[in-house]
Order: sequence, then C-alpha cells, then structure tokens
Amino acid sequence: MADLPLRVIPLGGVGEIGKNLMVLEYDQDILVIDAGLMFPENDMLGIDLVYPDITYLTGRADHVQGIVLTHGHEDHIGALSYLLKYLDVPVYATPLTRGLAEVRLKEAGLLADAELHTITPDDVLELGCFKVEFFHVCHSIPDAVGVAVTTPVGLVVHASDYKFDQYPVDGKLTDVAKLQALGDRGVLLLLSDSTNADTDGFTPSEQRVTEALERIMADTPGRLIVATFASNISRVQQVIQVARGYGRQVGVVGRSMVNNVRMSINLGYLDVSPEDLLTTSEMNGLPRDEVVIVCTGSQGEPTAVLARLAGEEHPQLQIIPGDTVVLSATPIPGNEELVNKIIDDLFRLGANVIYSDLSDVHVSGHGSREDHKMMLSLVRPRFFVPMHGEYRHLILHSRTAQSVGIPPENMVIIESGQVVEVTQHSIRVGERVSEGHVLVDGLSVGDIGSAVLRDRQHLARDGFLVAIVARNPATGEVVTDPEILTRGFVYVAESDDLLDGAKDRMWEVLKVPASGSSIRNKIKDALSQYCYARTGRRPLILPLVLDV
Repeated sequence: MADLPLRVIPLGGVGEIGKNLMVLEYDQDILVIDAGLMFPENDMLGIDLVYPDITYLTGRADHVQGIVLTHGHEDHIGALSYLLKYLDVPVYATPLTRGLAEVRLKEAGLLADAELHTITPDDVLELGCFKVEFFHVCHSIPDAVGVAVTTPVGLVVHASDYKFDQYPVDGKLTDVAKLQALGDRGVLLLLSDSTNADTDGFTPSEQRVTEALERIMADTPGRLIVATFASNISRVQQVIQVARGYGRQVGVVGRSMVNNVRMSINLGYLDVSPEDLLTTSEMNGLPRDEVVIVCTGSQGEPTAVLARLAGEEHPQLQIIPGDTVVLSATPIPGNEELVNKIIDDLFRLGANVIYSDLSDVHVSGHGSREDHKMMLSLVRPRFFVPMHGEYRHLILHSRTAQSVGIPPENMVIIESGQVVEVTQHSIRVGERVSEGHVLVDGLSVGDIGSAVLRDRQHLARDGFLVAIVARNPATGEVVTDPEILTRGFVYVAESDDLLDGAKDRMWEVLKVPASGSSIRNKIKDALSQYCYARTGRRPLILPLVLDV
C-alpha cells in the first residue's frame, strides 16, 4: 500500500486569506485539518460570509476519519457547522478551540449531534492510517497547535498559524523542542503559514500591545473602547490586565464577543469573573475614566458593534465626545474601505481613534521571514508546500525556503483545489478538484451563485429598467401604451425625453407580431442598444409582457 502517493488537497486557504481547509488523503482514508470561513471580497455585494466548497469531501464522506482543528479563529473553525451538516465525523480540538467551536455549533443548532473530542498537545490519535500528534504554537489566541501526521509515506507537519513569541500573553512558548524532535525523526513534508512572508525579521511579541495599551490608558481621560475579533481571547485578557492597573473596569459588547468571553471564563482562559464585567448600564453610568469597553467590529463589519456606534445606531451605547476608540486589529485585505469609513465617522462624533498606523495597538499572530526560517531549520523537511496566504506570499515563502537549503525542485506552489501527490522520494502537482466559494447571504447558504453576483454588480453600477407591455393574448395586439420604470439609472426629473425615446423603440419592436419570449428578447436587445447609445451605460433591463 505504501506505493500509493499521499494526496494533499487544500480546499481553501492557499492563494487566498481565510477559508482554511486542508485535506490529507491516502488510499481510502481522509483527514481534514481546519474548517474555516472567509470574509467577503469587495465585489461580493450583499454576501455576509464565504465557506469552502466541500463537494470533494461530501462525495467521499464515508472515507473521512475526522476533523482536527488547530485553533479557534474564524478562518479555521468558522465553517465547521457547514461541514457537519454533511459529514458525520468526529472533531478534535484543544479545550478553548473546542469551546469556541461549541459556541458556533450551538448557534447553528448542531451542538447536540456533534461528536467533539478534547485533545492536548501531548495526545496521539489513530485516525485510519494516520497517526496524529500535536505541538503547541504561539498565535494571537491561546491553545493553538500545529499538527504532525505520520502517514504511510512519511511524516507530514502542518504548522498552522504560528510565531516564535518570547513573551506570549499566556506564557506558553512555541514548542521548539518538539519541533526539533520531529525534525530529528525526519519530516517528509512541511505545510507552513505564509501570511507574513513579505515582512522582514521576527513578528513582534504580544508584549508590545500590552505596552501600547498601558500608554493609551495613562493618557486617556474618558472612556476607552477597544475593538477586536470576538475570538481574540488573548487581546481581551491583555485589556483586562492593563485596565486593572489603571483602576478601570471592563465590559464586553457584541453577541459573539459576549458568548466567547463567557465560555473562556468558564474554561479558565480569562482571569476575570462574570460578576466583574460591566453591564451596559454601568458602562454608561460609571465615571468615564473608570470604564473600558471591549467590542466587535475591528474589520468594519456593518452589523458589528463598532459600526453601529459609528453610525449612532446602537440601542444602548453612544459615542461621547472625549471617548478614545482603539482598533486592535489590522484590516483584512478588502476591508480597508469599511474600516476607514468607520474611523472617519468616529472622529466626526468627537472620539479620538487610535489604529495600527498610529500606534502598536496590534501585532500579527503570524510569523515573519525569520520565524519562517526558524520553522524550516527546526523541521528540516525534504519537501515543502507554502500555504495560508495570497499567491505573492506563497512565492516569497518559497524563496525563504530556498535560502535555508530547500531545493527548488523539492517544493511546489499551488492554489486551493490543486492536488499535490507526495511519495517518499517525489512531489508533484496532480489534478484540480472541485473547490471554490459557498456564499452565505443571510439565512441562504450556497444559493447565491456567480450569476446573482454579476446581477448585483450590474445593478450597483448601472441600475435597472423595467419595460412593461400589456397585450391581448388571442391577437397579440398591444392594448395600452408601454410603461417604463427605472431605479438607479437616470434621475427621473431629467429623464422624460430619454424614456419617451425608449418607448418609441419599444413600439418599433411591437409592430412585428411575435411570441411572448421572442418579444421579451427583442425589447431587451433594442433597449440595451438604445440606452447605451444615449447614456453610455447598460442598465439591467427586465422586459415584462402581460397577457390581459
């Protein structure tokens, strides 16, 4: 059986930021590592979230031995509820990661039926032909692990998201000794995070954020509002620790933030009791220099707390002139415009806004080039595949790998959906499998396709025009003057001449009897040409033929 290759199949998270899902497949056994979501790109109008396409897995559901989660960030666990609708498989995670996953599954109504198992970095799992081990890594969330998988062809290390932080918030360093030991055993393949492959040096320690928060609290006379990811439990702990030193009390706002904080307290990952956290009335009633509010919305999400505060739409809290707002996160690519608008709106309301361009209020949880060199030097893999990053990050990470001695022929650059086949002595790119985006729009999951997005983009760009014709079904004769309605195309008060001309074009088409579908197509073509000739724009044209 060892003559077969190991198939490594990223269904997300390679050549893109987020939506991380890695598949290891050998013969009839499949292991899934992570199940993440992605925030929508700028051209995904109206889309809330993006899941990976798991068609490849659902077609082989009986072969999936389990899902291993490396840590609790949304881009690694956010699509778990989607996977578990189609895959009845066990899920393995460290205590905090499991707790965060349970919050998501409870919201989706799937927790009661989910088979969840708690693991520690010392555990070893036997999942089909795979022996799965773990090692602790520093990231911007506690309980993060990398995964070492012994396969029939050799040892594979999935480093997940990591950095070599010497002063982590929870005091737990990346397990260098275990990485060294894995390297001594002989690593066939390393899969490693590339997000910061274009950044020199080591990624700074989380201690830098603590120092920045101390300076800000010392200089802030009013309330302090800190926006961060709901899953960034380490950042919440930093805020709590610093606030104590300055005589301030902390409250959390935002459904996901409240749920995650409550769960983290119950598991012992936050050094605070529920009774110590402020209620919204206390946030409003206490002296302002005694209050710190931690909320969601650091990525400009329209429905999150920070956006609602900036838009004066929150039912219980308002921005007060003199408040200081800290955005303790760096915008994910594509979110910059949303974040910048919120910053402007907060300034307009009289708040002082501090963000990563102005102060060290955020450091990345992802390793930079020197971190990458250290990982490669400790693990010493025969083959290397960079993951977790856009295409330029993958290329740059491969160059770093070459600089520490990995031969170019021993590494491949792939994107999501491309298969890598690995044997004890070779690595090659195989076929491409079904992968892509499953779009979430409100309660609709997967019902929104590329055609709908194209229509939304068309509507946003040029508006629409509805052409209504009433006719006698027996004779085909038009019984009333055609009517035209527009939205987002032309200003009505200035459009009479334009619309009269459009009606004239419709009458030209209607002179020739035709079936209903034929009339609709002819009206659409005629009006499309007319509108473009008159305005240089192409509104979405909807012909409506009514039989009366």
